[in-house]
Amino acid sequence: MKEQTKKKAKIIFYSLVAAVLTGFIIANITLLARVEEDHSEVYAELKKFTRVMKIIRENYVEEKNEDTLIEGAIRGMLMSLDPYSSYLSKDEFKEMQIETKGQYGGLGIEITIHNGILTVVAPIEDTPAYRAGIQAGDMIVEIDGKSTKDMTLSEAVKLMRGPKGTKVVLTIMREGKSKPFKVEIVRDIIHIKATKSVQLDDVLYIRLKQFQENAAREILNILKKHKLLNSTNNGKIAGVILDLRNNLGGLLEEAIRVADDFLREGTIVYTKDREGVKNVFEARDDGFEGDFPLIVLVNRGSASASEIVAGALRDNHRALIMGEKTFGKASVQTIFPLEDGAAVRLTTAYYYTPSGELIHGKGIKPDIEARPDENSRMSIEDFMKMSFEERVRKDRVVEKAYELIKAWGVFAKTLQTGSKSAQIH
Repeated sequence: MKEQTKKKAKIIFYSLVAAVLTGFIIANITLLARVEEDHSEVYAELKKFTRVMKIIRENYVEEKNEDTLIEGAIRGMLMSLDPYSSYLSKDEFKEMQIETKGQYGGLGIEITIHNGILTVVAPIEDTPAYRAGIQAGDMIVEIDGKSTKDMTLSEAVKLMRGPKGTKVVLTIMREGKSKPFKVEIVRDIIHIKATKSVQLDDVLYIRLKQFQENAAREILNILKKHKLLNSTNNGKIAGVILDLRNNLGGLLEEAIRVADDFLREGTIVYTKDREGVKNVFEARDDGFEGDFPLIVLVNRGSASASEIVAGALRDNHRALIMGEKTFGKASVQTIFPLEDGAAVRLTTAYYYTPSGELIHGKGIKPDIEARPDENSRMSIEDFMKMSFEERVRKDRVVEKAYELIKAWGVFAKTLQTGSKSAQIH
């Protein structure tokens, strides 16, 4: 009797296990069928892709390997999303990291292509090129014996950069010299400053070239040098001009820190991803933010991080925005490194100004419009001969900002002295 009971229990147990397994298998088969159905279109497109690649490999007029074709396909896929998502090759990713870190192994010269010739704009002070006597306007005709004729800027930069301690020989043509001469330069670590500043009488001018690492710290050091890191202006500086013209952006984190250099409180910016998840960045009262008059200069070349700062300072009533309407890029890109050293730069969110404005495709309209005088534009030859201060003083838009700050100070003093002409009844 006991044996029969045990047999029945076993049969029931195995029947239950079988039923559960059968249900699990049927459920998974159904799920797989659904997945297969959902992805059938994708599989068809992938089949088309491999077919096209096969046609190219077998019939294109020049031989192409699979790596080239696949990289081209990846680039095309990302380019189809928006103008800011892109594939970065190993070299491109390295260059991007150099730009954001603000240092590299090289010579320390700013170069351009002028009249088809690789030309020095200026040597960076206290760098190997500066110490070797390279001058603004020098024409570089060869780099290590290689002609620079028809060479692109990126190709020239690649040849001149390299590890610290290695040598490079430039062949230079200089105005006043009858023939080219060679200059041997030893590469060193070049630290790229994000800022340049000059005191125009009692107005402080700060030019921010890009939002790389430590950009906010550089601005903070400039303000500290001029004793503007406190709650009350010391009276020696009438105001500050922050120039963001032709600043295409950079690191989101640095944009937030730069805005925070001037704000005690308030929202700086917030982002939203595809799910609508909101990420808000607030200013902190660090105890050193001054209350000096502040004018931010912008133009059509001011984009992304520049627009974050301009929008934050405008919406928090901390600064007047002067210049032209900005570019209008309010998308945030995230870098996804790949296993082979390349990377994907992908748009993952949009950012909004503190007032909730999405300026993507619209830009920020300045409080005061000001454009450079077309007749006063200088040639590159004149530009290279001038010092930084001379160039700033000849800038018509800077001049207007300067005049406004001076008038701002006079008006404030009039109010403080209680002049009858300034009293409001």
